[in-house]
Amino acid sequence: MPIEYTPWPAELAAAYRRLGYWEDKTVPEAIYETVRRHPDDPALIHDSQTLTYGQLWKLSGRLALHLAGLGFGPGQTVVMQLPNTPEFVISYLALLRIGVVPVMALPAHRETEISYFLAHAGAIGYLVPSELRGFSYLDLAVQVAEKAGRPIKILASGLGSGEHPALPNGTSLISLDSLIQTPVPGEEAGEEVPDPRLASLRPDPSDVALMLLSGGTTALPKLIARTHNDYVYNARGSAPICGVDAKTVFLAVLPLAHNFTLASPGIQSVLLEGGKVVLTTANDPETVFDLIERHRITHISAVTPLIARWLASPSLTGRDFSSLKVIQNGGARLAPELRARLKAAFGCQFQEVYGMSEGLLNYTWLDDPEELILNSSGRPMSPHDEVRVVDEEGNDVPTGQMGELWTRGPYTIRGYYKVPEHNAKAFSPDGFYKSGDLVTMDAQGNLCVVGRRKDFINRGGEKISAEEVESLVLKHPAVANAAAVPMPDPELGERTCLYVMPREGHSLTLPEICSFLLQQGIAKFKLPERLEVLPQFPLSPAGKILKRALQDEIEAKVKAGRAG
Repeated sequence: MPIEYTPWPAELAAAYRRLGYWEDKTVPEAIYETVRRHPDDPALIHDSQTLTYGQLWKLSGRLALHLAGLGFGPGQTVVMQLPNTPEFVISYLALLRIGVVPVMALPAHRETEISYFLAHAGAIGYLVPSELRGFSYLDLAVQVAEKAGRPIKILASGLGSGEHPALPNGTSLISLDSLIQTPVPGEEAGEEVPDPRLASLRPDPSDVALMLLSGGTTALPKLIARTHNDYVYNARGSAPICGVDAKTVFLAVLPLAHNFTLASPGIQSVLLEGGKVVLTTANDPETVFDLIERHRITHISAVTPLIARWLASPSLTGRDFSSLKVIQNGGARLAPELRARLKAAFGCQFQEVYGMSEGLLNYTWLDDPEELILNSSGRPMSPHDEVRVVDEEGNDVPTGQMGELWTRGPYTIRGYYKVPEHNAKAFSPDGFYKSGDLVTMDAQGNLCVVGRRKDFINRGGEKISAEEVESLVLKHPAVANAAAVPMPDPELGERTCLYVMPREGHSLTLPEICSFLLQQGIAKFKLPERLEVLPQFPLSPAGKILKRALQDEIEAKVKAGRAG
């Protein structure tokens, strides 16, 4: 049985098909069009390994048939927690070819999150690496399988051959590598797996293809069911706006399980267009810069903490970045100062991506005026993205005024997976998703993200935008990254505590920061009243600064200070 989800109204679904947004093709079928055109062209590169489009298709078909033989089939779910390696892409296509729905867990998730995903989605399988960066995902898999209290098929890469120990509750341990490498009966060397053997397992394009995760940093993520139709459009519509074509060489440096790296435009857009994807599990400056030079990278998707780290690296100078065309930022708005520094340092265009796994994607266009490139959060990808900016009562606000962004459209979900109580709050009765993001919108539809509805500091009734303070602080030459959070105060309720990550070889003081901010023309009540310096910020699995962790830390320090 197909996975249940909140469908689009029939009249809208018909309109999206009529407009050509929904092609009634599965994700693998859309990619197979590229395979047929370019079977011998390189599709994936990882370390010394290169897979052509033909080889990628053959291996995914082989794995799909092996999985079907193990009892996997349409309407079932698995938790997928693989790193940026070819096994991820092969497994992703294989699962989607037989209608198995992967829940896209991130490498940083651990027992609490994985156990929740397995239980909430009713997953029968769990795909993991055996080990990565000194952490045993195999031990994690055994632990969560035991906790699940029911049979779980663990498919692990890097497991090796030979006998594997029996596990509790009927859980089985299977080598993912062996499945990929072992030909299926009837397969002839050099030929793709015949499609007729998979045809009976083909999902309907209106079925759920995969489940992404909501981007919250304070609670367990909600599951976002994306269909084949909407997810093909998600990637197809992104490609021209981002300059992705057959000549693109995309460096996948963020986790592939994230919507940004997977399909916005991500590897899915590149594979639809016939470009080349370079995979890496490292994001340090030296590795990234070496890969840019070695593979003549044209496109990179990044997040604010990574960009700040790259710009602060001493190894930035003397590099050949002439192949680069676009570096994107997503996850959280990049300050204009850092955008300008990035363009100068890498000699390429900057593209801000304000998007959400729930659907809506906004891009700054590559040929936009410099003012928009440096300051805007972009505008919607689709002509049929509907965007409203509303006040606390849900009324539309005038152009240019701040409000909460609500949206619906051909690739934006109408409800989270199996959380009806939350959906009643997160979606309007007529299907608009209430993002919780505070934005302004100009007459041309360009958005500017001001912050989250809760990302304000209430200082005695004066509302201070954390994002505004951070953007100004980031202009300071000694600051690599910054985060403003509220700290409790008995008189005013809240005051501003500023966390900064200094650039290498620099130090900072609160008076120095305040003086710098006053020179930028900031109101005095917005000045930070405490400075905390950290070598690194805590990050969520999606690469966002964990402000809740910083807020908890400063609350504990304030409380301890009062007790003392």
